[in-house]
Amino acid sequence: MTTNYAVQGRVAVLTLNNPPVNGLGLATRVALTDGLARALADDAVQAIVITGAGKAFSGGADITEFGSPKAFAEPNLLSVILALEASTKPVIAAVHSVCMGGGLELALGCHYRIAAPGCQVALPEVKLGLLPGAGGTQRLPRALGVEPALNMIVSGEPVKSEMLAMLPGQQLFQKIAASSQSLMDEALAYALEVADVRPLPQVRQLPCSHPQGDAYFQFARNMVKGMAKNFPAPLKCIDAVQAATQKKFDDGMAFERETFLNLIWTPEHRALKHLFLAERAASKLPDIPADTVLRDIKSVAVIGAGTMGGGIAINFLNAGVPVKILEAKPEALERGLATIRKNYESQVKKGKLKPDKYEQRMALLSTTLSYDDLKDADLVIEAVFEHMGVKEAVFRELDRVMKPGAILASNTSTLDLNHIAALTGRPQDVVGLHFFSPANIMKLLEVVRGEKTAKDVLATVLALAKKIKKTAVVSGVCDGFIGNRMVDHYIRQAGFLLDEGCTPAQVDKVMEKFGFAMGPFRMSDLAGNDIGWAIRKRRYVEMPQMKYSKTADLLCEQGRFGQKTGAGWYDYVPGKRDAVPSAQVVKMIEDHRAALGITPRKISEDEIVQRLVYALINEGARILEDGIANKSSDIDIVYIYGYGFPVHRGGPINYANEVGLFNVVRAMQRFAQNPLDDAAFWQPAPLLVKLVAESGNL
Repeated sequence: MTTNYAVQGRVAVLTLNNPPVNGLGLATRVALTDGLARALADDAVQAIVITGAGKAFSGGADITEFGSPKAFAEPNLLSVILALEASTKPVIAAVHSVCMGGGLELALGCHYRIAAPGCQVALPEVKLGLLPGAGGTQRLPRALGVEPALNMIVSGEPVKSEMLAMLPGQQLFQKIAASSQSLMDEALAYALEVADVRPLPQVRQLPCSHPQGDAYFQFARNMVKGMAKNFPAPLKCIDAVQAATQKKFDDGMAFERETFLNLIWTPEHRALKHLFLAERAASKLPDIPADTVLRDIKSVAVIGAGTMGGGIAINFLNAGVPVKILEAKPEALERGLATIRKNYESQVKKGKLKPDKYEQRMALLSTTLSYDDLKDADLVIEAVFEHMGVKEAVFRELDRVMKPGAILASNTSTLDLNHIAALTGRPQDVVGLHFFSPANIMKLLEVVRGEKTAKDVLATVLALAKKIKKTAVVSGVCDGFIGNRMVDHYIRQAGFLLDEGCTPAQVDKVMEKFGFAMGPFRMSDLAGNDIGWAIRKRRYVEMPQMKYSKTADLLCEQGRFGQKTGAGWYDYVPGKRDAVPSAQVVKMIEDHRAALGITPRKISEDEIVQRLVYALINEGARILEDGIANKSSDIDIVYIYGYGFPVHRGGPINYANEVGLFNVVRAMQRFAQNPLDDAAFWQPAPLLVKLVAESGNL
């Protein structure tokens, strides 16, 4: 049963029991209404308490029913709430741990609410491109007040129950329990207190208004508009809460429902729902059992104290894991330590980190100049220069000193992990952990699975990724793995556009308008143009058939490596990150174009977007064909969290499905006719051709 029924004295207790967060799926809704009917039919029962088993009251909708008819089947959540509201016996919601989305709407339909301290309360629907659809925009402003309710609905962020209970005039919680342990005892006692109170209070009967009226809501719209950008839901939330202040309750409910249903059909909701499910699916691999015994990771070693090594170390220090950093020279070690200290001191200065936490984290950090001092670490991550010879030397040393069972990880972004693993006598213990820069901020972790990587190693690093608050995606071994293999073609197309008539600023402006956090040239300047240069020089030897524009090489030959040198595709003023268009770079591009005998042409915004984004899509399809990515949604997670792909478009694969694969393939065939482009690359991946023929999606 997904809802348990029990009677304690004169009180019926209905306990939601649908792990992990007591999602309000159809079976739970049926069991809950059946339990309510049973309690109402029992003359010995005078009051009803609803609570949740385990670690949640209710997290809301059951994600396994997203997009299925079950989500709207009767009794739907609206019907359940109406049944609670109409109960002739008082219904008390005893909420704890998590009370979110439909779970909070359910509680608002009860006559009374008692909460355990520390309960996370939220209406997070806006994060899925929706608004609350079961009365949240109409009842919460009545129970909590218009302004705090609107803030919660528009942000979707959780607030602790005791904080909400302190708001003046609030009627969300009639009582805060002394503790989670005493919640049920206090709820049962409270149920008997109110058993004979009539009429039964209903949140719908409470007044709802704001003293500034329309002026307040216009102010709220102005504040939200800049932050909402490409998402319609936040502004629609304001409309719905305003309706609560202006309409009769039932009319406000009708307005909320109509708005909710309209939002369901938006591409933004589809994109956010796709990403929500994709993120949860990313770490699930069909051949790794959920009960795989993990290796114990109590300490970590990091090879290299540069920007990447320091950022990697910070992740583990933040999670309370001791870290030892190794460098070849004392001055490099000191520079790395200074950078870590500066990072933490900046957080302290901004009030984001308490001084004692800073001291605790730094106390977990130690350094060494000798590999022998790393022998007791459970996990070692090399973060040295992206050159196979350098990494070979590191892994030979690690194989020599590390204890049996230690996990040996490489932060390589492109190199052959199988070759690296073969340098050791323990290839089963070797895995790729590709952090994205800055490593202590970027959410993505590309986990590279070698041919011989042990299943328990993979399961361990996936669990560890959650501990350090990363979203992990597993990739097979190939040049560039998922992310950089695809971005290489994105950058190649950007280079061809320069040859044909664009400027770096023009391309970046178009891609940022499309929704990217940064265009390709600003991104290259941030990452370091020398990194791409080193990769290209290797590929010129290993993949001579690959066609590149030479403009990026000319840029690097001038020493313009990006922000770190104060000059790249753009000029940079010391101490600032603003990208200033460079007349010198534009002249360099024009001179190169002239030397090739190319007459520049005007290139439309649509062509710029399609060539760059469809390049990602075509290579993504090939990655799926090759089995490098486990599923198409993994590619979208990589691009959202690692490369700044616009969230409202759901990632390159989701975007391809939205545009229509037929249209994508037709455009590719058109690009293949361009003599200045790479005709071989624009041959659509066989998987795309197959899916177009089947009218399928990636």
